[in-house]
Amino acid sequence: MSTAHAFAAPSATEPLSKITIERRKIGPKDVLIDIAYCGICHSDIHTVRGEWGDIPYPLVPGHEIVGTVAAVGSEVTRHRVGDRVGVGCMVNSCGECENCLAGEEQHCLQGNVGTYASIDRDGTVTQGGYSTQVVVVEDFVLRIPDRIDPAAAAPLLCAGITTYSPLRHWGAGPGKKVAVIGLGGLGHMAVKLAAAMGAEVTVLSQSLKKQEDGLRLGAKAYYATSDPDTFDKLSHSFDLIINTVSAPVDINAFLGLLRLNGTLVIVGAPPQPLPVQAFALMNSRASFAGSNIGGIAETQEMLDFCAEHGLAADIETIGADKINEAYERVLASDVRYRFVIDIDTLR
Repeated sequence: MSTAHAFAAPSATEPLSKITIERRKIGPKDVLIDIAYCGICHSDIHTVRGEWGDIPYPLVPGHEIVGTVAAVGSEVTRHRVGDRVGVGCMVNSCGECENCLAGEEQHCLQGNVGTYASIDRDGTVTQGGYSTQVVVVEDFVLRIPDRIDPAAAAPLLCAGITTYSPLRHWGAGPGKKVAVIGLGGLGHMAVKLAAAMGAEVTVLSQSLKKQEDGLRLGAKAYYATSDPDTFDKLSHSFDLIINTVSAPVDINAFLGLLRLNGTLVIVGAPPQPLPVQAFALMNSRASFAGSNIGGIAETQEMLDFCAEHGLAADIETIGADKINEAYERVLASDVRYRFVIDIDTLR
């Protein structure tokens, strides 16, 4: 066992604070990572505040991890000491079910092991990346290309793959019209990625406050959903809509923006149900779907795609002492567009 400094939530209602945690002894297939940066995801906030179910406190969040390999187990072949690497939303899976064998570990039939708040295969509770070190089995450690700034690469491990996967799966590319609902941590990456894939991108946001940003990031058009005329103007316009917001929206109104056979994919996860009317789906033979991060191979593909196209997250780097303030700013949509913790401030 080894110890690491970390920032943890002691309960659903208390501020995060500094603690010391234990990391497991390095096994034959394990990689020890000195963490340099960790992004703050809205999922971290939902989880530590108990909005997605019971949580084993104290909990160290963080699943957008970038760092350097400090040591490897005797059977590790994919990574070497000194490599720049990343860890996303998963740190293990059964490796044997049909989904794992197909490279869809996020859909492991026995349940994938989340980077935090999960029970790992050895029975321990996983603790995330708001910490100085982490030990992860090599199959779930990703290579971070040198061409991506390491701090700006961190949010790609969640926000990047969460939006890349549905864009790839539903065929975003030349000749396709893609709409992105919300221009936040997920939405700004969806715009960048869809534009780089060659799709014509439109942002649908509550207001026009971020219009200049949306166009800079690659959108061709930007509309305020608070304007009722928007839904009339854009009726039956899009092949694919990616909903990135984690709050309730009028799904039926957005389904009306789909072309024949179009798909609306939800990647933001509000805690409340989203009612859908039958005719909203039937009128355009529309599909209402969900997508959950991506597999390890697809995540590496996304990182390589971002390096090739010069893409990374727009970030604001903070010290660990600003984590609680950052949580409140995330909830107030006061970040352009992702907070990243400089883990050196924990050492």
